Amino acid sequence: MDDKAYIAIVDFGSQTTMLIARKIRELGVMAKVLPSSITAADLKKHPPLALIFSGGPASVYEDNAPRIDPDVINMGLPILGICYGMQLLALHLGGKVSQTSHKEFGQRSISLDTMSPLFKGLDETTSVWMSHGDQISLDNKAIKTIAKSPSCPHVAIEWAEQSLYGVQFHPEVFHTSCGAQVLDNFIFTIAMATKNFRLDDFLSTTINQITEKVQDKHVIMALSGGVDSSVAAVLIHRAINDRLHCVFVDHGLNRQGEAEEVSKLFRDFFKIDLVVIDAKEQFFAALKGISDPELKRKSIGRTFIEVFEHEAKRWPDARFLGQGTLYPDVIESLSPNSGIKSHHNVGGLPERMALQLIEPLRDLFKDEVRQIGLMLGLPTSMVMRQPFPGPGLSVRIAGEVTKERVALVRHADAIVRDEIDKAHTNGSLPKALWQWFAILLPIRSVGVMGDARCYGQTIVVRCVESQDAMTADWAKIPHDLLRIISSRITNEVAQISRVLYDITQKPPGTIEWE
Repeated sequence: MDDKAYIAIVDFGSQTTMLIARKIRELGVMAKVLPSSITAADLKKHPPLALIFSGGPASVYEDNAPRIDPDVINMGLPILGICYGMQLLALHLGGKVSQTSHKEFGQRSISLDTMSPLFKGLDETTSVWMSHGDQISLDNKAIKTIAKSPSCPHVAIEWAEQSLYGVQFHPEVFHTSCGAQVLDNFIFTIAMATKNFRLDDFLSTTINQITEKVQDKHVIMALSGGVDSSVAAVLIHRAINDRLHCVFVDHGLNRQGEAEEVSKLFRDFFKIDLVVIDAKEQFFAALKGISDPELKRKSIGRTFIEVFEHEAKRWPDARFLGQGTLYPDVIESLSPNSGIKSHHNVGGLPERMALQLIEPLRDLFKDEVRQIGLMLGLPTSMVMRQPFPGPGLSVRIAGEVTKERVALVRHADAIVRDEIDKAHTNGSLPKALWQWFAILLPIRSVGVMGDARCYGQTIVVRCVESQDAMTADWAKIPHDLLRIISSRITNEVAQISRVLYDITQKPPGTIEWE
């Protein structure tokens, strides 16, 4: 892999900055994410082929909004500005940015000038993903508008002679239908890049890095049994063999049958050392009286570390804790501009730990992890399993987590999974979903059961379609299937008298509720 030629992505705080990098890597070109504090002098030491300015949560006219060294724009490199990046580029070129009363969030239809090299090969009308409340106005006659929508007159701009382009939408997200082609056009037609990146190079490099870092010490693996931790465990095992010790913590927050399935998979199939710890009482005690979702995640994170550090004493040479952390976990937990939520394995960790972290998947997205899993020889059924959060069912319970409430949501969740799995198998739901599960709300409502009034609890069913968990759309489940799920939950799960269906996209929502 030739890492001398690369696309530089300047990060202005967007949740999807790394997604831009992933999309470019997917197209076969090396991509590097750089801070907005980067200078022209820094870039000249290792010049990129082109620059992409990311989006961001700020408005360019705010006092503390991130800026870019003007000399970076004047380097003569092709530039693509995305959302905030486009607005910053327009401001530098003499335009204005102002707040608009008509905000655009989610999918919108736009019209394109297909004569622009940025939109080569596209239809004149397409669907894109918007997330902005500001718009630009232009005074520079050399800059041309190449896309618009009914409510946004400058959805995309170009200054062809200077190879400067801007788009108000996000081509990096799955729900922009033309996004991959837009990036392809910018990278190969405008920046004239050549392919130089492969995922299997990442795999071999990562294995070598783990071997070098661990040396003759041992690693304890935080194994949940989900796709991420399982792939990370097999990858680390490939690097250090029997010096990996997997620890599955049964915290009482797992799905139905989870502990048994994980034990069988790793002991019988992978032949990897596995210790199962019963820590139910410890976790429920740590969660007692906590309703705030951030505090729940942080409490779970601390308790996990306490358990792992205690178990590390089994292996005197253990110096590292392995985790299946992915990049979406990192950016939702640690983004300085958003701080959406703390993941138990990122923002929920204590500042001081006796074990050093090894997170081989930290810079990858879910679909890339699945590819790595298949490369490592993991079963397709496990690799393609739906994601399950590390804090388990605790983040699918709004409010305090108790054994009784966990039992309710676990039973409802098993029904949702059973019916969706059957629909996938028999073809009545031909499109594979990303996730499908149940949430328990702290809301009661009046119902009628057995001709008598009841005052039961509420379950929300959440089914989403996604490719990378950075954006998601609610799944259009057939009404007959929803009716079966609702009927089974109200008939089979005690105390549940009402079932709702979540039709919120991400953004503005997240996939999980807490």
